[in-house]
Amino acid sequence: MRILITNDDGVQAPGLAILAQHVAKWVDEAPDGEIRDVIVAAPHMNYSGMSSAVGDVFSSPTVKYQRYAIAGAESMTAYSLEAPPALCAILGAVGSFNYQPDLILSGINAGANVGRSVLHSGTVGAILTGAQLGLSGLAVSVQWGENVHYDTAAEVAIEVLNELSNAPSRTLLNLNVPNLSAGELKGVRRGRISGAGIVKSASPRNAGEALGEEGELTLRLGAATPELGDVSDEDADEDGALLVAGYASLTPLRGPHEDADPGLDALMHSALAAIARHLELVR
Repeated sequence: MRILITNDDGVQAPGLAILAQHVAKWVDEAPDGEIRDVIVAAPHMNYSGMSSAVGDVFSSPTVKYQRYAIAGAESMTAYSLEAPPALCAILGAVGSFNYQPDLILSGINAGANVGRSVLHSGTVGAILTGAQLGLSGLAVSVQWGENVHYDTAAEVAIEVLNELSNAPSRTLLNLNVPNLSAGELKGVRRGRISGAGIVKSASPRNAGEALGEEGELTLRLGAATPELGDVSDEDADEDGALLVAGYASLTPLRGPHEDADPGLDALMHSALAAIARHLELVR
């Protein structure tokens, strides 16, 4: 398996370093005859919350890069790119580093990516982007808090990597790990994406103040935050609730695809007919 490691917290993030260290050991322990090869291409700065954005590549069609040494994994070829994680994934997938990966490994993100934050996460955005180019992907995140246990998340991620090596191409998994030591972790469960969002509401900074010509809105954050908020309204098998209960959550994902629901056929026929009538009138 050939792996491209990236993240959205930047190439200097501790989560990336710890993941790379564990993967380097995994490579060294490869059984005879099994290919395990890894390269790192990560953003030069924090791109959290960028989802699958690539930036304005039309007005800026170049990407600066620099070789980078990751502490504890110095033998691993690594690059710092002035690009968001999705663009890092694309550059890796199209062979820009004279390397063709089979899988995008993204993380370890500093903070959980559960609920609707999955849509906005740059960590997840990297693997969704890779899947559009035929690659499988594993996004890894750990709940934020004091003394973050990146090593626990890395150990679980390595076990998932072993399973992904035999999975079909474009297999996408989102792994979230609670901020616990390996000994405290209760296990891993399949998690459903909850309805928890990042932003619950927004209001003017001063309560009761009317909106003016300009000002500032204060956001009230929901349960799907790096530390996790109140998950009492989640079912026990939903991703945020699993983390709070002490379990890692593993969720299969699917990237953008055509909605082939037959229930939409009538709407599509009606819309197409309306457009056709309009075009006839303006000709």
